[in-house]
Amino acid sequence: MLCRVGQIRRCAASLNQSINQIAASRQKHTLPDLAYDYGALEPHVSAEIMQLHHSKHHATYVNNLNVTEEKYQEALAKGDVTAQVSLQPALKFNGGGHINHTIFWTNLSPNGGGEPQGELMEAIKRDFGSFQKMKEKMSTATVAVQGSGWGWLGYEKDSGRLRIAACANQDPLQGTTGLIPLLGIDVWEHAYYLQYKNVRPDYVKAIWNIINWENVNERLQMAKK
Repeated sequence: MLCRVGQIRRCAASLNQSINQIAASRQKHTLPDLAYDYGALEPHVSAEIMQLHHSKHHATYVNNLNVTEEKYQEALAKGDVTAQVSLQPALKFNGGGHINHTIFWTNLSPNGGGEPQGELMEAIKRDFGSFQKMKEKMSTATVAVQGSGWGWLGYEKDSGRLRIAACANQDPLQGTTGLIPLLGIDVWEHAYYLQYKNVRPDYVKAIWNIINWENVNERLQMAKK
């Protein structure tokens, strides 16, 4: 019996060591590079905003996500369910911040604006009546976000339809609504206040001039697979 207990303890110790090794070897999240310079989106979004938004705010989400995941791995290894539960809000906030911003940067382009083409345009006309109606509906939902959050154009897998949604804070669209994110507009004040002050509608109106519709269309194609 003592021999059996000793084997169980050795197995448990070995399992914990394996978990710790996996945690130690886990590749950390990194801040993605932008495909354009900080000043490339001017005059619609200033270089100062882009520099602060990307190198400070997004970087903070990445750093905090890595720290939180390390703590979570430690809690898993210890079987500390209370600690695991207490870390969930930080995982959601910082993980969502990283996910959302990674999408956001690719949704923007100095060569953006205008109207989408092809299958994306057809889907927009089918689900909203026209491109202009989609813009108006998404702009209204985005401007109406209370406090901080995001406006989204998403793809609903079950119905094959495009949907508009708003998420509070850094809540990730897919993780909270099930919609696959295609296009996001960040309405945290750090995304626009230095340039647009508290006039959020002007910022939302301006950002349509730099939307990368090719990226949005690529995301639609991936979502449909």
